[in-house]
Amino acid sequence: MTDRNKKLSRWYFGGLASAGAACVTHPLDLLKVQLQTQQEGKISIVRLTANIIKKQGVTALYNGLSASLCRQLTYSTTRFGIYEVAKQTVQSSGNEPSFATKVSMAACAGAAGGFVGTPADMVNVRMQNDIKLPLEKRRNYKHALDGLLRVYKEEGPKRLFSGASTATSRAIFMTIGQLSFYDQVKLFLLKAGLGDNAATHFLSSLTAGAIATTLTQPLDVLKTRAMNAKPGEFKGMLDLILYTAKLGPLGFFKGYVPAFVRLAPQTILTFVFLEQLRLNFGFLPKRDILPQ
Repeated sequence: MTDRNKKLSRWYFGGLASAGAACVTHPLDLLKVQLQTQQEGKISIVRLTANIIKKQGVTALYNGLSASLCRQLTYSTTRFGIYEVAKQTVQSSGNEPSFATKVSMAACAGAAGGFVGTPADMVNVRMQNDIKLPLEKRRNYKHALDGLLRVYKEEGPKRLFSGASTATSRAIFMTIGQLSFYDQVKLFLLKAGLGDNAATHFLSSLTAGAIATTLTQPLDVLKTRAMNAKPGEFKGMLDLILYTAKLGPLGFFKGYVPAFVRLAPQTILTFVFLEQLRLNFGFLPKRDILPQ
């Protein structure tokens, strides 16, 4: 008999878990993007949801799902993969990484994931925001691949990485908030006597989701605006920051509630799925494999 709790995740489990979670939380992500791209006026998340359903039907809430999945399979696979491999490398020596080490690994993993996932993220933002634009101004991407190809052909390859600096910065804080804090909170709960079970996974991921939302919201707003902007609309990052600052400090936290409402279940589901993948399809470290 082997102890399932000692199993380790494979490097690609994080991407699969994140994609699964995105299928559930995509409507909340779409609402968050639409709230963040508003400059004038205020509309509640309930009213915004009702308007979308009334005008275009329930399926409109899943507009851009293909781009969301493409983003998770690039962005999250990269950051989870790098973090997991780095953590397992340290653990292979018989030592548990310190929290500072986990934060450093998460920052590096997040930077790589944020850059790799920028093209899909930009198409994702555009597809989600498309439904609120007048018909003549919509981009009408058929799916993620169509969006990527059209941006490449119509706007040039550099445009695919529009908002890469803010996306990368956000990904660093997101990965620190999610992965390093999840691991640390889980370790604390296990030492406190809780088992490696669904309750521990839930509490750890909920805490990580709250921390990640708070750390990343200002950068998330700037990233969304940069990716959705027309070519030449902003001269640079400072111009974008000043434009957003016209709304006051709270302008950098537009869409905070739907961001948390979306990120909390996204984080919880990601880690619940990840833990199930680990427990059922993971592998034992060499030192724990019993001889036959």
